[in-house]
Amino acid sequence: MIDYIRGELTLLSPAVAVVEACGVGYALLISLNTFTALQGRKEARLYVHEQLVTGGRDDGFTLFGFLTRQERELYRMLLTVNGIGGNTARMMLSALSPAELCDAITSGDERMLRGIKGIGPKAAQRIILELRDKLMQSGITADLRTGGASGEAAAPIDREVRDEAVGALTMLGFSPAPTAKVVGEIMRAEPALTVEQVVKKALKMM
Repeated sequence: MIDYIRGELTLLSPAVAVVEACGVGYALLISLNTFTALQGRKEARLYVHEQLVTGGRDDGFTLFGFLTRQERELYRMLLTVNGIGGNTARMMLSALSPAELCDAITSGDERMLRGIKGIGPKAAQRIILELRDKLMQSGITADLRTGGASGEAAAPIDREVRDEAVGALTMLGFSPAPTAKVVGEIMRAEPALTVEQVVKKALKMM
């Protein structure tokens, strides 16, 4: 079982990262969050989830790569929900950051989850029902809010400002999930911004 792979980052795309370790190039499927964090790096350490693919001409393993253990643990929890496969879980971690996804599930924000491609009303309800308590008991949410493995404390986000900004942008025609991601990035960088300031900055980025 592979826990992580560390080595030279020889190829990076929004969907795949290739890490060369001991002369072997490992292709790992990644989320957009991991892709963004890896840009500009020459080396990388990615935590691995191995998935056995069967039913075709050849059985084999697909490797998924994650920047942090917390992101990988959240991905694995998503896989326990009936109807959520590897690609759907990766899509969810691409539409929202791990912290934002945890917040959406633990707060029961069904609308936010429905804004993710491939997640309908029933799937959103099932994810909240099956994972809310598990997430609150696991400690993943707390780790993500305090910077996770990096040990860097994250500035608290004013949820009221965030929700109002996302709501305003949604009314302007933007999809909730990617909107929440942009708003979250803005507010983590500048937590003291007003709703109006957040919306104006978000419009320039979307």
